[in-house]
Amino acid sequence: MLNFQLSPQQQKLQKKAREFALKEILPVAWYYDEIDETPLPVLKKAHAIGLINGDIPKKYGGKGWGLIESVVITEEFAAACPGLATSIFDNSLGMEPLSLSKNEALKKKYFAKIQKDFKLICFATSEPTMGSDVAGIRCKAERDGDDYILNGTKYWITNGGIADYMSIFATVDPDSQHDGICAFLVERDWPGVSIGRKIPKLGQRGSNTVGINLKDVRVPKENVMAPPGEGFVLAMQTFSRTRPAIGAFAVGMARSAMEFAADYAKKRRAFGTKIADFQAIQHKIAEMYQKVETSRLLVWKAAWEADNHLDPTISASIAKFYSTEAALEVANEALQIFGGYGYTKMFPIEKLLRDARLYRIYEGTSEVQRYIVSGYAMNVYQPVMPPLEDLPIHREKDPADLVATEDNTAWRCRICGYVHYGEEPPEECPYCFFPQSAFKKV
Repeated sequence: MLNFQLSPQQQKLQKKAREFALKEILPVAWYYDEIDETPLPVLKKAHAIGLINGDIPKKYGGKGWGLIESVVITEEFAAACPGLATSIFDNSLGMEPLSLSKNEALKKKYFAKIQKDFKLICFATSEPTMGSDVAGIRCKAERDGDDYILNGTKYWITNGGIADYMSIFATVDPDSQHDGICAFLVERDWPGVSIGRKIPKLGQRGSNTVGINLKDVRVPKENVMAPPGEGFVLAMQTFSRTRPAIGAFAVGMARSAMEFAADYAKKRRAFGTKIADFQAIQHKIAEMYQKVETSRLLVWKAAWEADNHLDPTISASIAKFYSTEAALEVANEALQIFGGYGYTKMFPIEKLLRDARLYRIYEGTSEVQRYIVSGYAMNVYQPVMPPLEDLPIHREKDPADLVATEDNTAWRCRICGYVHYGEEPPEECPYCFFPQSAFKKV
């Protein structure tokens, strides 16, 4: 039986996250966007009241939240400030490879550290010359006894400049593509780890984004999350569980853009009446609301699949690329409703529009998600309808009158679809002129 209602516990968590977003995040959002800084005091407050790291499994002392809880919180935070929400969520992204790792000792050690004190962990696959193409990783991991030596650069790393720990993906052989990829948990203060300058960005300026350089960084065997050959799968499993959260970012941001636009439309007057009374504006608001609601349902579906131990890969990709593109459309239409005022920094829309643009890029571009979904639809999905060449479309005879006689045997042209009745197919198709060999008995 389907149920789209949050549980009482989830509703309570949603309320708590919403109150925190309105009280702690929203008032500082534009200031930190302007100065291009991550408000660590806000992150520490979120940690102090238990709104960060709740997805640590119970067996390691955590709350054991599922993905539904994570996307509910993420939507509320993103509604207040997408950039700050990204920095808060990134701890979940950074921890996910650790959660999925088979290294039990590593989990016990670092989950304990992350829970005890305010500790941030970032996720690092991207490099200066690759992003969505995880198989293209060039950061080198060389075996040295039981340890590994890392050399290379990671780029576009959220919270990379403020994180205590790093989930680093590297390769033992760049030419081996998927088969060479491995993963490690690296500490920021280890010798050879250096942090680059903060990357200046169009939006999401409340989140810290940097490059990380690794020069002869020694990683003990105890900190291997995935040995060579298992790192790629670990990265893909991580994305399948975190992409719904990107969709939740988009839902929260789009929801705010819609609310601001509706509020403005009810107050702004033109031609002697409120612009909310114009059908063109009403249609825009209707489409914005539809996109928000549809996106949320897709996000929740993907999260539900993950929480129920189903493979969320396809649902996560659909949720990610639909909701992120919808969010950009909603923000753009919101600016249109605001008119010239929407283009100024005096109103919130320009920031939301800047913040929204990144969603179509990170954690796999919209193009990558379409590739994943199309591959499934074309090669894995099991159709209900029969193949076209086996499908007789009766136009010249009533199907109710057809009986299994030689004269009523159906032959379908596999080229143009024409259906011929008779003991034998025609020597030539009367429509496309292909020879008799083009016909198949159906």
